[in-house]
Amino acid sequence: MASAKSVRIGRKMVDQILTGFGIIATVTLLAIGGLAWWAYSFTTTQVHDELAAQQIFFPPKGSPALASDQIGPYLNPYAGQQLVTGEQAHVYANHFIAVHLSEIGGGQTYAQVSTKAMANPNDAKLQGQVATLFRGETLRGLLLNAYAFWTVGMIAQIAAFVAFAAAAVMAVLTMLGFWHMARL
Repeated sequence: MASAKSVRIGRKMVDQILTGFGIIATVTLLAIGGLAWWAYSFTTTQVHDELAAQQIFFPPKGSPALASDQIGPYLNPYAGQQLVTGEQAHVYANHFIAVHLSEIGGGQTYAQVSTKAMANPNDAKLQGQVATLFRGETLRGLLLNAYAFWTVGMIAQIAAFVAFAAAAVMAVLTMLGFWHMARL
């Protein structure tokens, strides 16, 4: 049967190991939170700066460009604003550019119209549609990429908050471990 002194020594050793783990876990979670915050900051700043440089603005409130049921409900919240966020890029790409591209191509994609234009190289209307659809799909794709990176940044922000909260909990538990060791 173990003596009270050996039980206390064993208990103190377990407390030391767990408290040491708590220190390592706290530092690791702080590092993860810091890196996640950096990723959030870098990604959203890059997206903002690149979109701002493009000088894209939503049509002003009451504009005929917002009259369509396919456009207005989505763009009205941003009416007159400059496009500078991933969420704005998403809305503009899917509810402004995509609607206009659908009208230009008669519901056909760039690839479908391009195939027809290659078969009819002298058809100026088809050639014009191909050029417009190509430019529009390219801009739409770039805006959707900005939205994707913005979303990654938002996820990194959430990860940073979770890591910092977990680090705070671990720090409290570690301090309680030190307190408990001092009492033994």
